[in-house]
Amino acid sequence: MRDSGKRANTTAHSPLTTDLLRRLAPRQVLTSLAERRNYRYDAIQFGETPLAVVLPESTADVVVAVKAARAAGVPIVGRGAASGLSGGAAPLRESLVISFTRMTGLRLDPVRREAHAQAGVVTLAVSDAARPHGLIYPPDPASFRTSTIGGNLAENAGGPMCFKYGVSGDYVKGLEVVDAHGEVHTLTRDAYDLAGLLIGSEGTLGLMTEAALRLLPPPRFTRTLMAHFPEVGACAEAVSQAIAAGAVPSKLEFMDRACTNAVEDYLVLGLPRGAEAVLLVDTDGDDLETVEEERALVEQACVAAGGTVRRAGTDAEAAALWQARRSVSPALGRIRPQRMNEDIAVPRSALPEVVREIRVLGDASPFPVVQFGHIGDGNLHPNILFDPRQDDAEAVHHLAHQIALVALRHGGVLSGEHGIGSMKRDFMTDALDPVTLDVLRDVKRTLDPADLLNPGKVLP
Repeated sequence: MRDSGKRANTTAHSPLTTDLLRRLAPRQVLTSLAERRNYRYDAIQFGETPLAVVLPESTADVVVAVKAARAAGVPIVGRGAASGLSGGAAPLRESLVISFTRMTGLRLDPVRREAHAQAGVVTLAVSDAARPHGLIYPPDPASFRTSTIGGNLAENAGGPMCFKYGVSGDYVKGLEVVDAHGEVHTLTRDAYDLAGLLIGSEGTLGLMTEAALRLLPPPRFTRTLMAHFPEVGACAEAVSQAIAAGAVPSKLEFMDRACTNAVEDYLVLGLPRGAEAVLLVDTDGDDLETVEEERALVEQACVAAGGTVRRAGTDAEAAALWQARRSVSPALGRIRPQRMNEDIAVPRSALPEVVREIRVLGDASPFPVVQFGHIGDGNLHPNILFDPRQDDAEAVHHLAHQIALVALRHGGVLSGEHGIGSMKRDFMTDALDPVTLDVLRDVKRTLDPADLLNPGKVLP
């Protein structure tokens, strides 16, 4: 969606901004057009220019902003680092954007193996702070160097380690939340698990301001391998076979030929250009024998599926292989200026057929389609690459819908970690029956009766 250029662009002040400037410090309220326009997008979509932007430095500031917006009847859009890939942080209406990037308080309790992080803490900072205490924070989305804890929890982000270690929500012990009325709540994972309800709700039910996060000791041993295959379905077959044999790798990442070649063009890492699919695998644990046995199970499955295996002999070689996976996004940006990043998740037993069907759709379309993702838990990221200056947006959206339907036909879901946002909102009628959708709307109406929290997202 492009910015409308209507009154939000010409109005320097409004009753809302006047109220905010009276109650917050001037440095916390952005009112100029040049400043506000920088908060109308996320990593995949442009929206409306906000009426104002608040940069809170405390939960009390968030309360002030929410109450001011509520009094003015203005929608509220929470925002982290804007690295989201479903349009979740792009305002669909003239709104108040609350950007959490100044809420960066972080304290550790090593004895309890906990981190208490405000919403604006960068994901990597949690593990960096925990490391001197012999601890790690496992969730590792591709954007972990820039994305924030609040955004990760709003989308329930995963990452390469999610197959063995779980997604962001699995590490939340408690939340501090500001609701649609501007009231502060401390939520734990007990009884009705209201914290769990907020996680993954994309800012539509409340604004998460702080989280208590579970930390773990790192594994003592890690082993890495790369396998490449002459056919994409064979890679998926190898993954299914390895897991069925009892392997529980910490990372199982897949890239198809187009994706691999894009990275190789970008970084020249020596990746196998002729391979139709590349699989990157880590096995880890505290018992070296078990770690080696699991790697052997993966190797055997790869060879049985027709793959060629290469072990990483050193930590530096392993790091280079994983650099390839981390560099997918910038590499694809060199092919087309924009991409629609699908985020389907399907049962592992369906992976071979799903990967093949998406390849057929891509080959038949006018757009480059590449596939990569966390194949261990069936979470695939088919990306449609396009140029918004010359390509038909409706055709892109139609292809995305067809890919989503492939997942649903095979018992999958629309999103594994990127959320629904506005990009996949209309697909929800394919994914859920009317009764279930009505229940979700009842939840939304109960917690946000005036529909002020990130309106137009998730629910069709």
